[in-house]
Parts: sequence; C-alpha cells; structure tokens
Amino acid sequence: MFNHIVPEKRQVADVVAERIERLIIDGVLKVGQALPSERRLCEKLGISRSAMREGLRVLRGRGIIETSQGRGSFVAQLSGRHDASPLMHLFSSQPRTLYDLLEVRALLEGESARLAALRGTEADFILLRRRYEEMLAAHSDEGADPREHARLDHAFHLAVCEASHNPVLVHTLQSLTDLMLSTVFASVNNLYHRPVQKRQIDRQHSRLFHAVTERLPDQAQRAARDHIHGIRDNLREIEQEEQRLVRATMRLEGWT
Repeated sequence: MFNHIVPEKRQVADVVAERIERLIIDGVLKVGQALPSERRLCEKLGISRSAMREGLRVLRGRGIIETSQGRGSFVAQLSGRHDASPLMHLFSSQPRTLYDLLEVRALLEGESARLAALRGTEADFILLRRRYEEMLAAHSDEGADPREHARLDHAFHLAVCEASHNPVLVHTLQSLTDLMLSTVFASVNNLYHRPVQKRQIDRQHSRLFHAVTERLPDQAQRAARDHIHGIRDNLREIEQEEQRLVRATMRLEGWT
C-alpha cells in the first residue's frame, strides 16, 4: 500500500533489489544461503542479466548480500551479531535469562502457531512434517549428541513459525537463535534423559504438530504455550531438586 507514494520513475536496479529483498524477508532465501545462478534468477524474476547485475550491486552496497570469488553471491548476516555479542554474552551468562526467554518464547511461538494453523500452505506442512520426523528420529536415538537434538528441536519450532507467513515474527525468532538454542539445549540436556519428562515433551510436540497441520488455531496456540510452560516448570523443579540435594549434603557433612 505504501508503494503508491514512491515516485513513478524508479531505477530498474532498485526494483530488482527490492524483489530479491522480498525473497529474503519472506524466508525463501535465508542468511548464508547462496543465491540461485544469475540465469535462473533472471528467468524467475523476468528481468535481463544486466538489470540483475545492477540489482545485486545495489544489494551489496546495502550489505544485504555478499559476493566472494568461487562462492558466488549469498545472503549476508543481517542481524548485526558483532554489535549484539556483548548483550548476548550478558544475557547468556545470567541464569534468570533462561526464564525470561521462555516467557518470550511462549508469547511469540503461541502466536506463530496460531497463525500457522490459519495461514499455512500444504508446502509449509510438508516441510513441517520433515522437521517433526527428523526431531523424532533424533529423540529415539539415545546415543545422539544433545546439541544435535537441540538443533533439530529448534528447527521444528522455526518451521512452525515460518508457516505463520509473518516475516517480522520469523526474523525476530531467528535473531534470537543463539539464546533460543541455549534454552532448547537446557531442556534437552536436563529433561530428555528423564523418561517422564521426555514422554511429556514428545506428547506436547505431537499436539502442536497436529493442531497446526489440522488447522486448529486456538488449539495450536494453546499447545505451543503449554509446551513452553511445561519446560519452564520442569526446569524449575530440577533446580529445586538440586538445591535440596545441596542443602541435605551440607547437613550430612556437618556444614550446619
């Protein structure tokens, strides 16, 4: 709707750049992903090769894509990781941040699940099923690396978010990836070796997956929130268990 205020005569390069930017915003092209060949992009966007090259030059100037010899052009890191790293360090160094982030996850993922159930396409649901099945396969492999569990768990939740077709929501969650993985790793590392908690998480993932793919928005939102709240409650219970154990051990050893 805002395009009406843009002057009519615009540079072809800017138009090409904006069309590629839209592919990035919509998650079709992701950070670090190589752009298709110039020939393929020209065919897909219906533009000339010279216009394509000018558009890529504009995007390089904006820091949105990078080009390297032998690698071609690819989507640049967009979230300013270097500027954010001290803040990320402070967040990740504070145990309390885990629960703050779980609150944010409950809000964002609850809404993204609701929107995914309303807006998801069959193609979205095929991708979501793949992520769900990959996560289940890892969870059934007791010898798998917990960090790989966490990565696949996070990929499943991100696929739900991508099915919401809200680019701002998707990019907000992606910008929290490092912190998000720390909470997922905490749950995987602390909960998956406990049979009761593992079964609970598996049931929660199943409810979320089925509610989204069966297009039940209210149930999807509730399933996403219940899942995050369940992780929060379980982790708090583990903390309390550890504190009770420490106190009992100190009494046993005559500290009190």
